[in-house]
Amino acid sequence: MAYTPSMTRLIQAFSKLPGIGEKTAARLAFHLLRAERGVADDLANALRALKDQTRLCGTCHGLTETDPCVICANGERAPDVICVVEEPADLIAIERSRGFRGRYHVLQGALSPLDGVGPRDIHLDRLVKRAADGTVREVILATNFTVEGEATAHYVGELLRQRGLKVTRIARGLPVGGELEHVDSGTLAQAVVERREV
Repeated sequence: MAYTPSMTRLIQAFSKLPGIGEKTAARLAFHLLRAERGVADDLANALRALKDQTRLCGTCHGLTETDPCVICANGERAPDVICVVEEPADLIAIERSRGFRGRYHVLQGALSPLDGVGPRDIHLDRLVKRAADGTVREVILATNFTVEGEATAHYVGELLRQRGLKVTRIARGLPVGGELEHVDSGTLAQAVVERREV
């Protein structure tokens, strides 16, 4: 079947999104074609607003439409603890857990020498300046448990410890409510290594 030129452009645009192949892109395009005009208008307006209004917070580098962001501007958040994450999505995941009431610093990536991503590319100088301002007593490293995330945590940890800061790393282990027989061997091995006294 031959798509119309406008349908082809939309399918190609959707296909550029992560996790969307050509079949899913075509399904989305057909859905929008069948939907009320308002659905497509809402999508177009939401995309335009996202690009026009969303920017990085000048303090934590998380996503915001105001500067500082609502988290940095919240006087009830602990100013002496900073949680370092790789991406804004990681900040959102931690916020959803409701287990952290401090401030954040979003690196906007992780160290990856093979991909040409070094300390300057993730703006570590901003983190160091912020963490060494005399207010911060602890920095929690919440980077991903990937090769790049581990390398970033190690590098950042060493950098901050040299400045006399307390640096901690989030724990790894078993999911709450998880059954041992369904846990992958790497996670289970790490949980045993990182066991704690009760």
